[in-house]
Amino acid sequence: MSRHADWYFDFISPFAYLQFLQFDRLPPDLDVALKPVLFAGLLGHWDQKGPAEIPAKRVQTYRTCHWLAGRMGVPFKTPPAHPFNPLVPLRLSIALGSTPAVVGAIYNHIWGQGNDGQSPDSFRALAASLGVEDLEAATGDPAVKATLRTNTEQAIERGVFGVPTFIIDDELFWGNDATDMVLDYLAEPASFKTGEMARISDLPIATQRKQSRL
Repeated sequence: MSRHADWYFDFISPFAYLQFLQFDRLPPDLDVALKPVLFAGLLGHWDQKGPAEIPAKRVQTYRTCHWLAGRMGVPFKTPPAHPFNPLVPLRLSIALGSTPAVVGAIYNHIWGQGNDGQSPDSFRALAASLGVEDLEAATGDPAVKATLRTNTEQAIERGVFGVPTFIIDDELFWGNDATDMVLDYLAEPASFKTGEMARISDLPIATQRKQSRL
């Protein structure tokens, strides 16, 4: 009997690209549904800044991802500008069913080869190679746009605050560095519901910082 996981991602995230390249580590009986979402929508809902919106963190993110890719031995090249508007690749993915082959091709285009992440000109040849002759029509389809909105809204309802995020049995696993945690959960899910894991899942808040206006 197969198990199920939802994987929420946005092509804007290099960490999601690096986790996607580790899917071969997942158990063969795990059915993974690839769910494109708009990361900016998550940030807006939770009133957060993305890594690339904090100058020092932006540089650290690019360096970390470049270093991780080198350690993994996978192709990695940061696109010419980042952050970019990811609507074109997100909608292209949805138009083509967000299959692993499609998602992998788009990720390789942006983060493997370092192509522009938002310009339609950057994606026309790739789209054609995936069977889409009219990129504008495919990505402008109202049903495709609605699916992206629905995916993002459903992710927020389930508590997703960043990408990439796995949800398995209503448990959230956020970030590329949570890949080993996902594997441990799949091997022994009960260990995440008892003892210290159970206690910290319901930990009270001692204090809250005031909003800074600096």
